[in-house]
Amino acid sequence: EVQLVESGGGLVQAGGSLRLSCAASGFTFDDYAIAWFRQAPGKEREAVSCFRSGDGTSWSADSVKGRFTMSSDNAKHTVYLQMNSLKAEDTAVYYCAAGDVPTILYPVAHAYDYWGQGTQVTVSS
Repeated sequence: EVQLVESGGGLVQAGGSLRLSCAASGFTFDDYAIAWFRQAPGKEREAVSCFRSGDGTSWSADSVKGRFTMSSDNAKHTVYLQMNSLKAEDTAVYYCAAGDVPTILYPVAHAYDYWGQGTQVTVSS
């Protein structure tokens, strides 16, 4: 059974940092694309950052480039999202997702088969 468990969300002031974690189990870590999505109230779910450790391919949204960094600890089957210089508009529920997703579909939510429960990130201005 595939499981994705996010942690690390919280309340932070604008300009601050948070690191989200996603502990993955039930699949071969190198085989799947793993992504971070977010959804703010009243808005559609949007891709933040995606990568596949097996081939090193990755994608990041323009809105987070230079501020957010996705990384992984393959031995722990855990991916991280380091978020720096946070802004009020980064406030959202952040989700970890995984699936056998082709590179061209990395930012597409419905391409992913498995989702975590989400973790709330709130940035106060």
